[in-house]
Amino acid sequence: MTAPNRGLGVTARGERSVAASVSVGVAVTGDSGAEILPQETLRAARDTTAPQGLANLPEVASGVFAGRASELTELRRMLTGQGRAVIYGVGGTGKSTLALHYARRYRGDYTAVWWVGAESPEQIRDGFAALAGALHPSWSSSASLDECAAWAVAWLQWHPGWLLIFDDVENFDDLRPYMTTLVGGHLVATSRKLEGSHHSVPTLTLGNLGLAESSDLLLSIALGGQDPTPEQRENAKILAVELGNLPLALVQAGAFIRETGMTFDAYRQSLGRVVESGHPRATIGRILELTLERIAAENPVAVKLLQSLAWVSPDNIPRDLIVELAGGTTHLGKMLAKLSVYGAVSLTGRGLDIHPLVQAQLRDQLKLETPPKGRPEAERALLHLVDTLRAGSLSGEPGWEHLIPHVIAFAENAPSGNDDSDEIASLYYEIAGFLTAQGEIGRTIPLLKASLTQRERTLGSTHPDTLSIRTQLAYAYRVTGQLGRAIPLLEATLAQSEQVLGSDHPDTLTSRNNLAYAYQAAGDLGRAIPLLEATLAQREQVLGSDHPDTLTSRNNLATAYLAVDESTRAVDLLKATLAQSEQVLGSDHPYTLTTRSNLAYAYQAAGDLGRAIPLLEATLTQREQIFGSDHPDTLTSRNNLAYAYQAAGDLGRAIPLLEATLTQSERVLGRDHPDTLTSRSNLAYAHSAAGDLGRAIPLLEATLTQSERVLGPDHPDTLTSRNNLAISYQAAGDLGRAIPLLEETLALRELTLGPDHPNTLASRNNLAISYQAAGDPGRAIPLLEETLALRERLFGIDHPETLETKSALRRVKASKGSSTNGGES
Repeated sequence: MTAPNRGLGVTARGERSVAASVSVGVAVTGDSGAEILPQETLRAARDTTAPQGLANLPEVASGVFAGRASELTELRRMLTGQGRAVIYGVGGTGKSTLALHYARRYRGDYTAVWWVGAESPEQIRDGFAALAGALHPSWSSSASLDECAAWAVAWLQWHPGWLLIFDDVENFDDLRPYMTTLVGGHLVATSRKLEGSHHSVPTLTLGNLGLAESSDLLLSIALGGQDPTPEQRENAKILAVELGNLPLALVQAGAFIRETGMTFDAYRQSLGRVVESGHPRATIGRILELTLERIAAENPVAVKLLQSLAWVSPDNIPRDLIVELAGGTTHLGKMLAKLSVYGAVSLTGRGLDIHPLVQAQLRDQLKLETPPKGRPEAERALLHLVDTLRAGSLSGEPGWEHLIPHVIAFAENAPSGNDDSDEIASLYYEIAGFLTAQGEIGRTIPLLKASLTQRERTLGSTHPDTLSIRTQLAYAYRVTGQLGRAIPLLEATLAQSEQVLGSDHPDTLTSRNNLAYAYQAAGDLGRAIPLLEATLAQREQVLGSDHPDTLTSRNNLATAYLAVDESTRAVDLLKATLAQSEQVLGSDHPYTLTTRSNLAYAYQAAGDLGRAIPLLEATLTQREQIFGSDHPDTLTSRNNLAYAYQAAGDLGRAIPLLEATLTQSERVLGRDHPDTLTSRSNLAYAHSAAGDLGRAIPLLEATLTQSERVLGPDHPDTLTSRNNLAISYQAAGDLGRAIPLLEETLALRELTLGPDHPNTLASRNNLAISYQAAGDPGRAIPLLEETLALRERLFGIDHPETLETKSALRRVKASKGSSTNGGES
């Protein structure tokens, strides 16, 4: 249990941030968040030099670049001027091709040129890990992907002069850490979206090519560099117009004409009019139909392979999956060569890629049939390959982690009304469990949604297994801050449980408890507490006052009481629960230890550290004896005891304990686990309390980066991290960075939590204090007046936070009066 942290004048609710252990190096920032690396590993990053010409640029199907001369010049100007650029355009406009051509033309100007797929945080991590593999293969072969990615970021920070290309960015929040922490080189991002890109990063918008450029590109690909006749040049122009001057369409058409020897006019007539709607997908769709007809005539099994490839992720399709989809290696080379020369796929060193627009259009065509072509084959291939890799794994790990993006894509791409098998639904569920254990709960959502759909179809919406998956999906939504989706699911589950099982059934009571917890997470304690009270009363009646579930309800209700500062009621409830737990379960039972820890926290919340600390010390000792030093519950106890030491002002004991806890949490739970994030938060706060802002601020920045990646930019814990970083900036006198962060946090909290949520009130209060510190009482006073009115209504006039706001408002008004009368402002 972790308490809200409160400072003088500024309210900082929730966990704080990350700090490095004294026994290790620095916390490396980036998409991988804060990965603590040993000093000798960081020295290797500093001392490793890149081999001449280090690059990993992909191949393109056509190998041709035409037009875009002015755009290439503009991109060069942006990068030499600001070091960052976003290439934006709809699908098929040649964003990646422009970035690739720039990298090839200016490759000699950079110490390293590295291409990173950027559709997801995991792809970005893998791209950086590959860079570490190229620079330090002896170390990276035994390091984790996260460690390799952190090492690569450290290397980039040490060695300026590089070029990074983030291709096909899906969410600009994934790039935010790199745009701010990697400043020694040039960064290019390509994307079909502009939402979320930072306004300070220049954007190069690509439209379709001009007619002259379009015809030149088409002629270059179709004729292989031969000089065109006047008739060919004229017909190429006509065809380019028909294709809407869309670069991807021109490449596909040129490849077709080159391979078949068809004339430009004959191809245009075969194609028909395809761009009347002006929509790129319509153009690509018709070209794809014609291309597939031709490939089917020449190599029918190649078309079947492409149809199967339509259902997995478009990027980094590994060779083992390609072999499985093809049914073996017989004639595989011919199939891939045929698909490549027609521009349907791009071959890479480790497998192949498909342009997302081509893949999406292909899926749209395949979905018209039942079952969709290629999907059953893709499902069988995934299942068989997973089983094969699982059987051959010697490490105890699943052995099929590289297939996870493709299973997720297979789940996401399921057509409406699709009939997934029990086997693939079970694989969805297994991978969701694996990702949950890794702390990557956000990635489980498409898997659980698909699994839920299949279970509803085969078992019915009220089957216990269906209700269980729905509960897990609601949990994933809640943990990722999507309470607006979690709560309706939990409400539906509760209603169905009441209908099917009855109001007093143990599973119904569990559903009621889960819904109450979600209400509490949303700050809706007005609905949470009555529900918890009702659940407790029913459990006492149905299960008995000593049943473990009854004790759990009592604990949960006490936690809710603490959230509304009713520490006396919480202490009384927990004392009774502890006595019953010791009597029924024994003093060493895990649940008894949890209750003892919660009671200690309640004492701490009530300001009674004299009772809290001995209880926490005893609980830690017992957990170390029973579970061992590295057990998650032991780590929780160590974290809670350190927090109590800190509250008592004993930072000399708190900080070493928090450092040890963080190190063990990262090793045992993983650096992205919620408990690890809590340990980082508390350790960073301890450093801040010790006045060590020089260590605290970089680590707070790293923690915010990690929270944005793992939880999402709008998650309540991410907002807390952003708030805490802003407070530290303010404490360091850097109001120029503090105020924008606080304004952003307030806006997001109002949007996601609501204007009356306690955390929203804290943000409003903090922003007002920063305005006052910046000498702007005119903006501070209205905020404080609004916060005071809400706190009086919600908490009462005597609540400590109400009194705090009232005092701050009084000071600001007095300061404004003094300024008006000629005093110091």
